Amino acid sequence: MGKTAVTSALLDWYDIHAREMPWRVMPAQRKAGVRPDPYAVWLSEVMLQQTTVAAVRDYHRKFTSIWPTVADLAAAKDADVMAAWAGLGYYARARNLLKCARVIVADHGGVFPQTYDALIALPGIGPYTAAAISAIAFDEPSTVLDGNVERVMARLYDDHTPLPAAKPVFMNYAERHTSQDRPGDYAQAVMDLGATICTPKTPACGICPVRPDCNAQSAGSQATLPKKTPKKPKPTRHGIAYIARRADGAWLLETRPDKGLLGGMLGWPTTEWGDDPAPAAPCDAVWETLNEPARHTFTHFHLILTVQTAWLAQSATPDRGHFVDGAEFNATALPTVMQKAYTLAAATLRQV
Repeated sequence: MGKTAVTSALLDWYDIHAREMPWRVMPAQRKAGVRPDPYAVWLSEVMLQQTTVAAVRDYHRKFTSIWPTVADLAAAKDADVMAAWAGLGYYARARNLLKCARVIVADHGGVFPQTYDALIALPGIGPYTAAAISAIAFDEPSTVLDGNVERVMARLYDDHTPLPAAKPVFMNYAERHTSQDRPGDYAQAVMDLGATICTPKTPACGICPVRPDCNAQSAGSQATLPKKTPKKPKPTRHGIAYIARRADGAWLLETRPDKGLLGGMLGWPTTEWGDDPAPAAPCDAVWETLNEPARHTFTHFHLILTVQTAWLAQSATPDRGHFVDGAEFNATALPTVMQKAYTLAAATLRQV
């Protein structure tokens, strides 16, 4: 299989078919000397972890509008950033985003380091993200390997080694094709190919630029690759969410601990999440249990939250949490699972 042929074909295809994205410098612009903004690239790569391009576009525009530079983000309040992140999920990314921005400002003078080794030393930046930023923002010949690239490599080489064990093998394949002349464009080209043509189901082989070199397409096995080791079923955990409103319309919320799921996020007081959590109401009240629970799936487990609601007296003094004025409360700033619980409870606690 010709390394030069595959790389050249991908770059030629990308020059014509590159997807437009808020953070992307298009091929013609790069050839004209326009350089990507490392801040925009970094922000996009962190947001894109476990999330789709379609979901990220508006969030990226919002973040760069509110915090145009890494120094602006580093100076932001944690609560504001967490609220702006709400709905993107995997909230540890938002906490690491702030940590990373502050390290870049404090230790690097607000300037992004350019090499893979320097980038991977920053908070929240792993091997893939360091490779993507160094290649896309700085044209370092780093090799990117995400789910899209794994799929492309498995099919190019008709390799039936199951993931995740196959990751080192696919990295070796990917390194063979990484462009030394246009590593940034190549990194984006191979990811675009996987996202738009070499898709998980029904790949569009008829219009694929590397079809002549694809061993899986020749063997007719492309739709079955990459192979994956079967995952264990996700366990189900249970909890109780307590949604209370004071007589003046204020809502009782609490900021979750920094560590753990939804760390640092504003949400409803809840019990622990487990097999049979003990009740942990934030205050004495007449709590009404709703008929329907809030259901949400995290990476490693399903969650079923029983929702309990209560009206509180104006003089109520909860054991934990704080009141947010009804006029200032914004349900969309809550994590998705908390929004689901609110949707169920809103009718019960609506003011007349």
